[in-house]
Amino acid sequence: MKLHHYLLIPFLAILFSGCDQRSKAQKIVDESIAAHGGAAFENSLIEFDFREIHYTIFKTPTAFEYIREFSDSTGSVKDVLNNSGFTRMVNGVKIDTLTQERIGAFSRSVNSVAYFAFLPYGLNDEAAVKSYLGETKINGKKYEMVKVTFVPEGGGEHFEDEFLYWFGKEDHLMDFMAYSYHTDGGGVRMREVSSVAEFGGIRFQNYLNLKPQDKETPVEKMQELYLAGKLEKLSEINLENIKVTPLTD
Repeated sequence: MKLHHYLLIPFLAILFSGCDQRSKAQKIVDESIAAHGGAAFENSLIEFDFREIHYTIFKTPTAFEYIREFSDSTGSVKDVLNNSGFTRMVNGVKIDTLTQERIGAFSRSVNSVAYFAFLPYGLNDEAAVKSYLGETKINGKKYEMVKVTFVPEGGGEHFEDEFLYWFGKEDHLMDFMAYSYHTDGGGVRMREVSSVAEFGGIRFQNYLNLKPQDKETPVEKMQELYLAGKLEKLSEINLENIKVTPLTD
């Protein structure tokens, strides 16, 4: 049967549009992950110190293991969070008396540090829902904004938290982020990159941690407050003694 040209054109349009079904938000995130290290994230064992605690991080699309080690009044503590759950060891002995509440608190603490240290890589977790909010400009640089929320299934205990990311339109780097949270009374924060370093092909970023006066401020309002100089510096987020060990097959 002969296919007339006026039927062929829309058919080809449908065919080629189906070659890449990623949303605009997904494309922006993928470009940023590539700019920050790409495949090196999941082919490396990453170690660093954060606030005098040593972390060892491994993460792929299907498996992860986060370890933190420190000393306190009980002795040498080693926390391990992976696909199988959470384990705490003190002086080499596994602690079996932890309540579910304590396990949850320790797990969230370890996961939080690993999540932020690995950004933007973690934005492709299955539970993440990405939405494109348009273009903007901060300090003369053009950015594309992506909001990330999480579905209840797989999104963790605090799936209601919201995150907003600013990605450079030209260089795809994540220079700013804001997020709301509901633990410990809740609040909202904005982080601005203060310094960067590259190890093993991965870009690591330190941040200034900023907060507004009103903890109920929507994440979408944080840029306006930042540009108006109405955010207070709360702390600095600095990773130290970074080490990246490539993993071989």
